[in-house]
Amino acid sequence: MRFRVGGPRLEARAERSRAMVYLTPLVAAGLTVMAGAVLFAALGHDPLRALYVFFVAPLTTTFGLSELFVKATPLVLCATGLAVGFRGNVWNIGAEGQLILGAIFAGGLALWAGEAFTDGGGPWLLPGMMVMGILGGMAWAAIPALLRTRFNANEILVSLMLTYVAGFLLGYLVHGPWRDPMGFNFPESALFGDAALLPALVSGTRLHIGALFALAAVAGAWVLLMRSFIGFQIKVVGLAPRAGGYAGFSGARVVWLGLLCGGGLSGLAGMVEVAGPIGQLHTQISPGYGFTAIIVAFLGRLHPLGILLAGLFMALTYLGGDTLQIELGLPRAVTGLFQGMVLFFLLASDVLIHHRVRWSRPPVTASVAPRGETA
Repeated sequence: MRFRVGGPRLEARAERSRAMVYLTPLVAAGLTVMAGAVLFAALGHDPLRALYVFFVAPLTTTFGLSELFVKATPLVLCATGLAVGFRGNVWNIGAEGQLILGAIFAGGLALWAGEAFTDGGGPWLLPGMMVMGILGGMAWAAIPALLRTRFNANEILVSLMLTYVAGFLLGYLVHGPWRDPMGFNFPESALFGDAALLPALVSGTRLHIGALFALAAVAGAWVLLMRSFIGFQIKVVGLAPRAGGYAGFSGARVVWLGLLCGGGLSGLAGMVEVAGPIGQLHTQISPGYGFTAIIVAFLGRLHPLGILLAGLFMALTYLGGDTLQIELGLPRAVTGLFQGMVLFFLLASDVLIHHRVRWSRPPVTASVAPRGETA
């Protein structure tokens, strides 16, 4: 008598599960927490204490809560813009470079105003910096858009490579013509004047009105994607390009719209960073917000409200990494590790959208042995 032990297997669903679309991000977050506990235990730390320090301790003070929103602001801005393109099957991977260009354009205006006006500028300066930041990001995103629509170049590679060009350009400026002559030879610009700084929302913290820009971007993206004909065009072209062509929807227009929206909001995020918590230009204006925003967009299911929640969660990983470094002496690379685990488990969990797990127990089979032999 032979026995076969059953086990889990994947069974294709007749149609995708809408419930799992929204549950899998929670599954991914839960698996990330469990994997983090195993990691901390392997490093010789109490898993519960380490998880508390990473996820809870940053939220127990007013300063920590304010920093959560400060770090979530650029993530939400970049991810909201990326979601417009991703829904249309336009893969903008260069939000980091577009953020840097927005910071350069906005910072350049702030530095010019500081030298050209005795008061460092006026009420017009911040709106002007916002416009320049958006234009800078859009200009950088227009390059892959043009190459995609005219020469069918891959926007993934072009936008990604331009990120490094943007970083080199920023490095040249702060090491060269824009370096602060009173800055002891450090690669940074002069500090912006008061007219070029975003007002604080909560006194005594770094929380500024840039957080309101992120909320406005989420609201605008919700209207665009969920309640407008343009959003319907983006969805159709992204899901079925040929059907969109038959309906008269322009694929090239969706490419331009997706990349310019992503570039504009990423450029605004760059302006928010240099006019908010940083107050000047230097080589490290972003710890990788543009790349993390890709995870935020997918964790939020390309939905503006989901992106808002995902942005807060991913911002917590930055705060948690800093707190772990201070409290437990762990390297700051733990932040990137947690962010990578979130993406890994999210992609792995996505299989549950189109498949369900079945536990099968095959029937017992008996084999008949030849006479004189035992089975």
